[in-house]
Amino acid sequence: MLPILIKIGPLTIHTYGLMMAAGIAFAFWFVYIQAKNQGFPASRLIDMAFYTVIISLIGAKLILFVGHFSYYTKYPSELFSLARSGGVFQGGLAFGIVFALWYLHKYRIPTWKVGDLAGPALALGHGFGRIGCFAAGCCFGRECTVPWGVEFHNEYSHGLTGINLHTPLHPVQLYESALNFLNFFVLFFILRRKKFDGQVFAFYIMNYSVIRYFTEFYRGDHQDSSFLFQNPSPYLSFSLPQLFCGLGFIGGMALYIVLKKSKSA
Repeated sequence: MLPILIKIGPLTIHTYGLMMAAGIAFAFWFVYIQAKNQGFPASRLIDMAFYTVIISLIGAKLILFVGHFSYYTKYPSELFSLARSGGVFQGGLAFGIVFALWYLHKYRIPTWKVGDLAGPALALGHGFGRIGCFAAGCCFGRECTVPWGVEFHNEYSHGLTGINLHTPLHPVQLYESALNFLNFFVLFFILRRKKFDGQVFAFYIMNYSVIRYFTEFYRGDHQDSSFLFQNPSPYLSFSLPQLFCGLGFIGGMALYIVLKKSKSA
């Protein structure tokens, strides 16, 4: 675990922030190249992407605050930790989608064509972001006995995230990172062969919902209040994020069906 990558006097570069920046940069690069290839106003889309990232970060942190409202009211000093946290990804995604839809409508840019570029870009950026989570010790996994379990020893991150130290944990951040990178390649493959606008974005929603649903079984950072019902076996428990994943999958499938029928009509 390496939460601080470089520290020279007052200059501190956190690994999480660096990986997040790398993810955003690669996502922007992908959108820019694909937009130019498809004849879209690439600079306008990069502006949209920049503002969407800001709105998404605010939304992710807001949902994290609301979801742990009782904790932050009990420990108000912990509000400053929100600045160091990535927040709740689904919350950031929802806020980002709403803003992007408004932006595309305002500038009369084809919504679903751009959505098909955004899907792979989101998966690519998220893959880098989860590597940052692993380095920082946030979004950590539950205890395990598998040979590839990892032990963390950094007291600084323990103080920030509450991660269990000196105990083998599932490297769930790396599970999700690898699956997001795989999702990027799958979506890019679909993008090159899509049959209708919005197809790639619908698959992004469905694919990520499946990814997050199953990686939730290996998360160890959730409070008891995050579960709709809890069992000693994580595979027989059901959390709020998994509920959102189920709803997301249904929404993605419904979007796919509606857009496909619209194309046929």
